[in-house]
Amino acid sequence: MNNPNKVALFWLTTAAGAVLFVTFQLFFYVNDFVRAQGTTPAITFEPGVLWMFSAFYGCWIVTVLIALIGTRTSQWVVLVLGSLLVVLNTLGGIADGLRDGWYLAFSAIFFITLPGVFAIAVTWRHINSKGNNHVYQ
Repeated sequence: MNNPNKVALFWLTTAAGAVLFVTFQLFFYVNDFVRAQGTTPAITFEPGVLWMFSAFYGCWIVTVLIALIGTRTSQWVVLVLGSLLVVLNTLGGIADGLRDGWYLAFSAIFFITLPGVFAIAVTWRHINSKGNNHVYQ
């Protein structure tokens, strides 16, 4: 497999993990809301906050698209942006897990951090390669 495609695939997997985490988080909240028969406070967001959520999670797709470019500069951008997204999503997931339950923290680590570490390692390895893509390391 071509190295830029491999890097992009790892970042796409991490982005899918972030989407899975948010989906599970919403399911857990709705489940708790139904179990409490509507006595928990409903979460409402202003339009500006909702816009920021979509922009934040849209950065995952931007990371994948930049990884497909495959130049050295684009790989550095992917490494910095992707690492920042992994750290921020992991910290947010752990904070939500401390508030709402250990299963959310575990989900953040399993779905975001684990594939993110692999994506960071593959990107770093691609940046440090000497250009011999035909030689297996």
